[in-house]
Amino acid sequence: MLKILFVAPYTPSPIRVRPYQFIRHLSQRGHSITLVCPNDHDTAYQELRTICQRVIAVPIRRIDHLFAYASALLHDLPLQAAHCLTPAMVAAVAKEIRSGDYHIIHIEHLRAAEIVRAALHQCVDGPPTLLDAVDSISLLFERTWRRGTNLSSRVRALIDLARTRRYEAAYPQRFTAIAVTSPEDRWALTTLNSTLHKAGTSPIIVAPNGVDLTYFHPPTAPRRTNHIVFTGKMSYHANEAAARYLIEEIMPRVWAVRPHVTVTLAGAEPGPRLRAYTRDPRITVTGAVPDLRPYLMQATLAVAPIRYGVGVQNKVLEAMATATPVITARQATVALCAHANRDLIVTDDTDAFAHAILELLTDPERCAALGRAGRKYVEQYHNWNTSVAQIEIGYLKALSATRDRSL
Repeated sequence: MLKILFVAPYTPSPIRVRPYQFIRHLSQRGHSITLVCPNDHDTAYQELRTICQRVIAVPIRRIDHLFAYASALLHDLPLQAAHCLTPAMVAAVAKEIRSGDYHIIHIEHLRAAEIVRAALHQCVDGPPTLLDAVDSISLLFERTWRRGTNLSSRVRALIDLARTRRYEAAYPQRFTAIAVTSPEDRWALTTLNSTLHKAGTSPIIVAPNGVDLTYFHPPTAPRRTNHIVFTGKMSYHANEAAARYLIEEIMPRVWAVRPHVTVTLAGAEPGPRLRAYTRDPRITVTGAVPDLRPYLMQATLAVAPIRYGVGVQNKVLEAMATATPVITARQATVALCAHANRDLIVTDDTDAFAHAILELLTDPERCAALGRAGRKYVEQYHNWNTSVAQIEIGYLKALSATRDRSL
């Protein structure tokens, strides 16, 4: 079994589901994990300390973040990579590397990549690294710039796009192995590497997001009728764009035929524009909720009209795991193996979205069949144990490559 130094730019939790589930399942499989992360989520540490060998929570002040961002602008570093690039975080990681106790360093996201690189520069030697890039952030920025509805998010994406492309292109020469959630993200990183002529041949493995199939389960009580749900962190620009599209363009077409249909936008940090929708009694905007399951289990349908994005959409998988019928955009299915019209409904046209909603609201048998098929799909393709097994393959490839170079 491996001793893993797990470096994250935020505290893994049921909200930060991917690193949280990786840590849980790696520990269950016998690996020893030391987690280094910012001190930003006190309630999550209690559980993490029962799972990990150690949790090192590093305090980071707001001024530290500001200095890191300013330095990034001066040194052509992506702002994402500067997120927690503080002397305290680098020192904490470097101290663990110098101990010589670890077989591998697991890096969560681009936001932690430069922390580990800076720490390794302070050490004589260190273990191999696996960067879980999750998604191609430059691909996300490109789509945000082209399709985003929020001007500030489009401008931020444009500012960081070129620097992020150059940084991601160099992944195969900077890290021993890389993991992503989907073949599309692997294609994007491979294309960047070859197009920008960066050296390096480190493997890029695909470890899809999973679903906790015990936690997210089909309901035992009847669902509400004529009720739609959309879930996600509402401060994330892609989710806000999807929510606005649903309420402002799709639902008026639905309400013209069925005026009593209700909608819930369930997720943290909705902005003023989304909160203003509650003036309509048919719309509920929850803000942060302790548990998304009741909102999914009570809904007739889950609708995810994603305008742009990358990787695997957890909101779609979680709805399918609760056997909630899903209508979503093609972009949300690029990383899935699901069959359209069997496991979920896929469409991109506004009228087609409204038509699909109206059809399913009047066809309980079709809803039930979609729900069953969706649950079966996630059971087969999005089990966390399967994803963690891919991460373990990445570890072994990184260890093997390091041994080969030392011969």
